Amino acid sequence: MPQEIIALIDQPHLLLMVLAVGAAIGIGVERFVETQKTAERRAYWRGRKEAGAGNRVTVLKPRSIPPPKGSPERATLDAAEQLRCVMEADFKARPLLNKPERRLLSVIDKALQEERPGWRAMGQVALGEVLWSEDKAAFWAINAKRVDLLIVDEDCHPLHAVEFQGTGHHLGDETAARDAVKKEALRRAGIGYVEVVSGDTPAQVRDVVKRLAGRTG
Repeated sequence: MPQEIIALIDQPHLLLMVLAVGAAIGIGVERFVETQKTAERRAYWRGRKEAGAGNRVTVLKPRSIPPPKGSPERATLDAAEQLRCVMEADFKARPLLNKPERRLLSVIDKALQEERPGWRAMGQVALGEVLWSEDKAAFWAINAKRVDLLIVDEDCHPLHAVEFQGTGHHLGDETAARDAVKKEALRRAGIGYVEVVSGDTPAQVRDVVKRLAGRTG
């Protein structure tokens, strides 16, 4: 047996130190080798991903279509997104009624003061505010639709809808279909519906109001 080993056996503390140093060196070498292997594996998979990305076909998602106005889905749009849009936009006030509608409202107001002082006319009223149905589909079909003028009683109960049919109002099937939906919903709710066409004189409008006032007694 070599004298160096015999000397280490005779001095146990030196033997322990040598063993500890050897173990430390062995652990260090093992960790270095493992680190190298890990780096090689990562480089391999990174190359695979980059190669695959070059051949990848990008699939475009179809453009989302916003839900229609008045639908439950439209009502649940992200409020934060709506606020962002509003904060980035400019707004200007505009008249509730156009000039012919304002003239019609003035004539109807005067006629109501004479015939039914407690009645009044309101402009651009959404049907969803004055009609209700347990049928959700039917309700959302009329919710956002409006009437030009609505005559209400002393308790703001709706009585008669007045639509102003200007020049070209009935051009197109879409407008006629929309009016048909409003008429039927109002009829089923027991609310009258009258049309005032462009060219009617104030006297003719007053006759319409008199007829409506007498119809309900």
